[in-house]
Amino acid sequence: MREELLPRFVEIPAGEFMMGADDGEEDERPVRAVTVDRFHIGMHPVTNAQYAEFVRNTGHRAPDVRDLPSFVSPAAEAAFRELASPYVWRGGDLPRDRGLHPVTLVTHADAVAYCVWLGTRLGRAVRLPSEAEWERAARGGVDGRRYPWGDDIDPSRSNFLPDSGLKRMRGTRPVGTFPANGFGLHDMTGNVWEWVADWYTPDAYRTLGDTNPAGPVSGTMRLLRGGSWVTHDVLQLRCAYRHKVPPDSYAYSVGFRVAYTEAPDIPADIADGEALQ
Repeated sequence: MREELLPRFVEIPAGEFMMGADDGEEDERPVRAVTVDRFHIGMHPVTNAQYAEFVRNTGHRAPDVRDLPSFVSPAAEAAFRELASPYVWRGGDLPRDRGLHPVTLVTHADAVAYCVWLGTRLGRAVRLPSEAEWERAARGGVDGRRYPWGDDIDPSRSNFLPDSGLKRMRGTRPVGTFPANGFGLHDMTGNVWEWVADWYTPDAYRTLGDTNPAGPVSGTMRLLRGGSWVTHDVLQLRCAYRHKVPPDSYAYSVGFRVAYTEAPDIPADIADGEALQ
């Protein structure tokens, strides 16, 4: 797989799916029928090489350890810095030999800034996917399964941490390493947690509409989806799992993928998945 300058997109058809999990967390219930319009979403999480184009073009701060996120306690600071070290960009340069790995150490605000830049490049409104869009995409067109491939965990299909004692020996993997789901999307489970657009509310599934639900307009917690390479609780890898975090969060296990709704007038070699040279 070659490094590509811009993300590749997959079209997700309009349709209805069953969102949530009856056997999941309380904030994943009740399971409900949700309809989303046609949209496009990145085939993979945004890579370091793709994010580097954004950094070079805009001067945006490169991924590094800045003010520590509020979820990191003083006692955990040393471990956080140690685990983050391989993902820090030195002198503005991406980590060596990690161009095809998903970018990490990015906040929600960083992800939104990248979307704005990419939208300018493509001439359309690129954004983060909503929770509903993300879950529809993750399920790959099949309802009711815990994971994109079925109900049983499978380490051959996802990059996660089967043994928490192996954390310092593991890490991100190049995007596309594991099989795609039914929509042709890679890494919807594992590798990196992915930012979505929505603010978190625990009663979303009881109060929000059932057509293109977009979450509340404000809140105190943001949402990540999909689990990551450091996830050892396999129930957090489920398509329905909602991971709420403080808005200032970032980590060596957090990245994002991009989406858009309208069909942009973009070159065919981006739309059909060919690498840009």
